[in-house]
Amino acid sequence: MAQEASDNVIRFPHAARSDDSGRRLIPARLHEARLAKRLNQTELADLVGVKRQSISAYEKGTKSPEPDTMKSIAENLGQPIAYFTREDLPTFGERGALFYRKVGQDTNRRNMACAVYSRWLGELAFSFEPLVNFPAVELPSFEPEAPDGRYTPEEIERMAEETRNHLGLGLGPISNVVRLLEAKGVIVARVEVPGEKIEAFSFWDGDRPFVFLASDKDSAVRSRFDAAHELGHLVAHRWIGREDIDDPDSLKAIEKEADRFAAAFLLPRRSFPNEVYSPRLLAFVDLKKRWKVAIQAMIYRCKDLGIFDERQVTNLYKEISRKRWRTSEPLDGPDGLAFEQPLLLRKITELVIDSGKLSPDEVKAAIRLSPEWIGALAGIPPSLLTMDEKTLVEPTLK
Repeated sequence: MAQEASDNVIRFPHAARSDDSGRRLIPARLHEARLAKRLNQTELADLVGVKRQSISAYEKGTKSPEPDTMKSIAENLGQPIAYFTREDLPTFGERGALFYRKVGQDTNRRNMACAVYSRWLGELAFSFEPLVNFPAVELPSFEPEAPDGRYTPEEIERMAEETRNHLGLGLGPISNVVRLLEAKGVIVARVEVPGEKIEAFSFWDGDRPFVFLASDKDSAVRSRFDAAHELGHLVAHRWIGREDIDDPDSLKAIEKEADRFAAAFLLPRRSFPNEVYSPRLLAFVDLKKRWKVAIQAMIYRCKDLGIFDERQVTNLYKEISRKRWRTSEPLDGPDGLAFEQPLLLRKITELVIDSGKLSPDEVKAAIRLSPEWIGALAGIPPSLLTMDEKTLVEPTLK
């Protein structure tokens, strides 16, 4: 909702209330912060030096921690005390399903952490909504024709083509997938989560789409494929419910559809085959430089499109193994193709601070996350939240 430029009142009803000094721990915040750290109650109890039953009681709200215990909890969970005393913050709307790559006992802890990260990302972005003009959301939406809810390969190919047309793209390589998503209203964050294999996930928050990318991959093109994969979820699977994500067979089919969409979106069937001039592996190095897609993904695309037969594909994969390119191909790594970095939230955060609409302290007081997490989600150095240095940026104020 738009506001006059002189109006400094923003949508944080609990950000700076005078009665905060007497507020006690809000159990949901402790639960969320623990999940974000991928700790169970016993592990947190061991770090803090209390019984597991005490952590359980704190999270249920039947018992409040002593001051020293609360300080230790905050330190071990990496959040300021103020985080644990804030009410729920508003977001853009009802949260849709989060598209994880896997479900199961070994990934539950990771997925629960991702659910918290998604909430934090939505809250941070929405905190700036009254102050800046976010790009309008310009994504198409699709539904499958079959009653079982599954797309055919031909439907996915057409969907990728229609999405390219909708976004104003031709048939050539896409220069920057992340910037394209941001220009069309998708809020993208790239965050490193140490010790966890989080490739990417996406979700809708009300009518605003989000993509969360991991930053610890060694391959820029694989991360770029992840972004296209998540775009597939956003345009093709918005109608998917939580029960579909929790079912392993259903999730496998959904992920396969998003992979096919990403390949078709990045390597259009009407143009990419025209540039595949040889079944020799080295020919794909130049193609990778131009299309910014992994060699192995291009070979798989050639298989899907019938460009190569099974024998040629098998020989190519054998050569990839001999050259030890399975995990690291040419043009990967720090000296290879550059990672596509999100800019939208960073520029918005800098603009809000630079314009004086909110000071760094006001940003921290409103969100109440640690500066490290605010910085990670917004793509800014945490030091910006304690510095007076200003940076000129592009988004316009409301």
